[in-house]
Amino acid sequence: MSVAVFDKKFATVIDRRYKNWSMRTFGGFRLREKFFYGEVRGHEVHALTRPYWIDVKPTGEVLNLAETHVDVPVAPSKLIAVGLNYADHIAEMKRTPLGTPLIWFKAPSSLLPHNGAIEIAFPEHQTDFELELAIVIGATVKNVTAERALDHVCGYTIGLDISDRVLQNAEKQFGRCKSFDTYTPVGPFVYADVEVSDLVLELRQNGEIKQRARTSQMIYSVAQIVSFASQAITLMPGDLILTGTPSGVGPIRAGDRLEAKIDNWPPLRLSVVNAL
Repeated sequence: MSVAVFDKKFATVIDRRYKNWSMRTFGGFRLREKFFYGEVRGHEVHALTRPYWIDVKPTGEVLNLAETHVDVPVAPSKLIAVGLNYADHIAEMKRTPLGTPLIWFKAPSSLLPHNGAIEIAFPEHQTDFELELAIVIGATVKNVTAERALDHVCGYTIGLDISDRVLQNAEKQFGRCKSFDTYTPVGPFVYADVEVSDLVLELRQNGEIKQRARTSQMIYSVAQIVSFASQAITLMPGDLILTGTPSGVGPIRAGDRLEAKIDNWPPLRLSVVNAL
């Protein structure tokens, strides 16, 4: 199925959302060899002069969403992940709560856009999916309180944290096992001016629901996560933070189709192959 035909379905979904919601929708797009950031308004993409997390200033160019290729919607200087943020996931992983958020870095080169193919680096290893709400930082922030943290958030998107469990267990740290190319699918879009404290997360593998939870079940809220991370790290506009996964994580194999959803945002759809 061509990108244009597939994305017509997205245009219909976005058109419905745009008419009924006050939230704003942004993304990264490609038209032939040209990449640009834009704001989605119904069936249209309004091209922007700069990344939306810096300034929402239209160029005046308006494109049909169905004619564009939906690309990675973010370009973070840092990609931060949070672990053990749902009690049921802590239980299924046989871990114990730490008393503070657990954070580590993933390589930004692991980002993968909507409709992309997750390439399993070691097919003989157990490699799991993990569905997560992702935060896009909108302003430079250091040592912010939880009460003011949301002032520095640009928006939110759907993310997956693909994890090589063999390497994770052998190396006792999470950087390499979660940073292979394609191991951080995100998108398809980023949503601003939206409340995320109690949204439904759902992941389907080959049509079967594997993960289903609510963001209200997170141990640490978005505000607490941003505040905690900022105590040690200066967060920059465009930085991406994955907020942790609920229970139900499981292995992927070549040939799988994944569909990740948060609330009634357009789903992030992915295929799975073995890396060459």
